[in-house]
Amino acid sequence: MKALFSVDYGKEKFDKLRELGYEIQVIDEKTIREEDFPYDVDAYVCFDPFYKIDMDKFEHLKLLQLTSIGFDFVPKDKIRQKKIVLTNNKGGYSIPMGEFIVFNLLQFAKNNRKLMKQQEEKRWKQDFTLTELYGKSVIFLGTGTISTEGAKRLQGFGMRVIGMNTKGTAQEYFDEVYPLEQYKEIFPKADYLICVLPLTDSTRYFLDKEKLSLLPAHANFINVSRGPLVKEADLVEVLREGRIAGAALDVFEVEPLPEDSPLWEMEQVYLYPHTTWISEAMNDRRFELIYENLRRLKDGQELKNVVNLDRGY
Repeated sequence: MKALFSVDYGKEKFDKLRELGYEIQVIDEKTIREEDFPYDVDAYVCFDPFYKIDMDKFEHLKLLQLTSIGFDFVPKDKIRQKKIVLTNNKGGYSIPMGEFIVFNLLQFAKNNRKLMKQQEEKRWKQDFTLTELYGKSVIFLGTGTISTEGAKRLQGFGMRVIGMNTKGTAQEYFDEVYPLEQYKEIFPKADYLICVLPLTDSTRYFLDKEKLSLLPAHANFINVSRGPLVKEADLVEVLREGRIAGAALDVFEVEPLPEDSPLWEMEQVYLYPHTTWISEAMNDRRFELIYENLRRLKDGQELKNVVNLDRGY
């Protein structure tokens, strides 16, 4: 069987796949030309080469393994038509992203930007507006693996950890879970709102001015999922009007974030270049899943992280 990779995981890791009987080829999806693309593969491990390749030319492709969690960019109709199994990297980045959520909650509570500015200015001044996370309410929009890792870590802070998902299904590490449709009742209770929803037709621009304005004025907002879950112009407006206290954003409607975005100039906003998923362990975790799915594919077993194209997650 032939497996094509867009990233070189090294001889040691690839030798393990060769022992399974795979012929390995590595082609960087950033530089590949369509005319040079090898379509005679059984498995393709990649991120997003779909704007460069012709899905109709795959004749033997059985598995498309994404290195990302999201898959809103894949050609879903072609994948259905060709009966290709699509799997993602669900859970692979959840630990660093969970840590990143805690990091930003603490930045907000301890006025980190103000204190760092004082350090740069060599100015000694105590800040008596610092707050605690203890006893505060944090609401997670979405209760998947990323939210779970965040909620698990926040248990030790004595916070009230609330989750919201489609049906209000209870999840471990969450004190309470409500259906998303109850946002009018739940959002006013938030000290912190964290968006970890998948991007689907029903969640696109879920957070607009009306919903964001339901938050208390002292609340802070964090988005580590997908930019188009939020109407960015509405977020800018509620921040300017002081309807919420601040935001920490790792994802945006347009990436890279345009230089003329007003978000760059807002002192109450922390901006990150889509980096919450990065850590020194990411490639090892990635490859563990890749190896397991390629082993299962060869042995005819059920694959891990098969996504539901219709549901969107």
